[in-house]
Amino acid sequence: MSVELVYGIHSISAIIEHEPERLIEIYALKGRQDDRLTPIINETYSLGVSVQFMSRKALDDKSKGEQHQGIMAKVKAAKQKDESDLKDLLEQKTASGKAPFFLILDGVTDPHNLGAVIRSADAAGVDAVIVPKDRSAKLNGTARKVACGAAEVVPLIVVTNLARTIKMLQQEQVWVIGTAGEAEQDLFELKFDGPLAIVMGAEGTGMRRLTRESCDQLVKIPMAGSVSSMNVSVATGVILFEAVRQRR
Repeated sequence: MSVELVYGIHSISAIIEHEPERLIEIYALKGRQDDRLTPIINETYSLGVSVQFMSRKALDDKSKGEQHQGIMAKVKAAKQKDESDLKDLLEQKTASGKAPFFLILDGVTDPHNLGAVIRSADAAGVDAVIVPKDRSAKLNGTARKVACGAAEVVPLIVVTNLARTIKMLQQEQVWVIGTAGEAEQDLFELKFDGPLAIVMGAEGTGMRRLTRESCDQLVKIPMAGSVSSMNVSVATGVILFEAVRQRR
């Protein structure tokens, strides 16, 4: 059985709420009793999961320097979702009569950025985040903590060939919009209604050539200052919520 460590109050609360069967053991800061930690400990006990109380140094050593907020959990690793899960999700959306809304990441390798992007995706109502198997950050404890519980709600779909996945989405009438600084069209000039997938590239290098060529349309965020680009998680939030504004 593959296991992983998850840390942070929001991440562990989300696992307790959505996937309690994954819990193996909780590690909590000895002597800390407050309104944020105590309910998690009590819920853990009610699930029959053991709690091990540890010193701050022991928790710090176990988290290898990550900010744990006084609580960590050893959990069964979540099943990785793939292309078949994406097809199932598309079928569900079609059956419900609701337009699918996806976010695709190409070359985002920092787990902090991945976690922040997933958090924004959850807030924007994105149906799934799609990433390539290679050249992508893993959904590890760092990404889960930054996501503040959203990683347990928003499906992360890992695909073998991103360009092929984009073609499949297009065959299902999903319009694929890529982001690029050199694009001619402005973000606020574009319509984001209907079945949609937004593609975000790595900070600095942007999307890979094949990904860029696979998009139906390219769009840019207008920049008025001296900097030429934004952090990818910030740029993602800007674009997602312009789409949300229009789709409402």
